[in-house]
Amino acid sequence: MSLLPRIVGHRGAPQMAPENTLASFRAAAAAGATAVEFDVALTFDARPVVIHDTSLERTTDGTGLLAENTLEAISGLDAGGWFDPSFAGEVVPTLEEVIDLLETLELGADIELKPDPGREVETAKIALGVAQECWPTGKQPPVITSFSRVALAAAKEAAPQWPRGLCFDLLPDDWSEAIGSLDASMACPNADRLTGDQAATLIAAGLEVMAWTVNDVDQASKLLQWGVSSLCTDVPQQLRTAFAKGDLV
Repeated sequence: MSLLPRIVGHRGAPQMAPENTLASFRAAAAAGATAVEFDVALTFDARPVVIHDTSLERTTDGTGLLAENTLEAISGLDAGGWFDPSFAGEVVPTLEEVIDLLETLELGADIELKPDPGREVETAKIALGVAQECWPTGKQPPVITSFSRVALAAAKEAAPQWPRGLCFDLLPDDWSEAIGSLDASMACPNADRLTGDQAATLIAAGLEVMAWTVNDVDQASKLLQWGVSSLCTDVPQQLRTAFAKGDLV
């Protein structure tokens, strides 16, 4: 069984609903996605919440840094009105709330650790401690991904039974050593920077490959021909339609 399906909703379905919110994950499921990617970071009081940026301004009506605000403060922010007034009142969800919804929607997950500098180990330990307590028994485990090798090393210690994936923009020269030391089973490259030869090398090394962020059907087709196993996309509805029409196989 593959670690993730072919289509993974990037922060849910962020062209249909505000990213990394419960509404976005519902939209992804409604669009036919069977797994979603989302970002986890810690509040000031070390509670794992689902948000991408280190600062609050882009996706909430708050200001300042996530790491300088408590969960209580974060929970009072509007994380939907910026996208469209119809989503006003959406909140920054906790990791527990997202996992509960994933179970209801029968969605798989790529949990990306987004630690602040210096909090890599803390983020991995706390977030994965919570995730393991909440994760439904018998459900396929999530893939734990990050650009931070320190966070992934901590994830290996905190949840050794859950698969890990290393994210990168450009394929690092020492990718093989890094993958080996992290005991990772997935590579997560920038789709725009990946080459066919690199994809072939990663796959030959026994890795599954999830490319991000794939929003074009022609690019998706090329990546699948290269052997890329999963496409992380802002438009799961469009790629799902392309699969249904036979434009992607």
